[in-house]
Amino acid sequence: MTLTCFIRYQIDPFQRDSFKAYAEAWGRIIPRCGGHLVGYFLPHEGSNDVAWGLIAFDSLAAYEAYRTLLKTDPESRANFTVAQTKRLILREERTFLETVDGTFNLEPSPGRA
Repeated sequence: MTLTCFIRYQIDPFQRDSFKAYAEAWGRIIPRCGGHLVGYFLPHEGSNDVAWGLIAFDSLAAYEAYRTLLKTDPESRANFTVAQTKRLILREERTFLETVDGTFNLEPSPGRA
């Protein structure tokens, strides 16, 4: 079973570029610490203060190991500090979702536009 941590961020819309840099840093940190980064997503149309992050794990134990590594990873700690200092994130919500087998990470079928 794969679990996905679905993170909903309410961000300061005037610091969108800073949040983007914060998210890009997780692109290096998360895989190094054991998470499968599905991606970070910034607002494009509609609400301008909601962003998303999705990180998958093979199990809850894998998530717990990942969280332990994040606490000791220097780049991770620095990234958290930047977000707190700049107050990029106004609110953060986490939901854990179970992946439905046969639906995760599928590539498009050949010959489809």
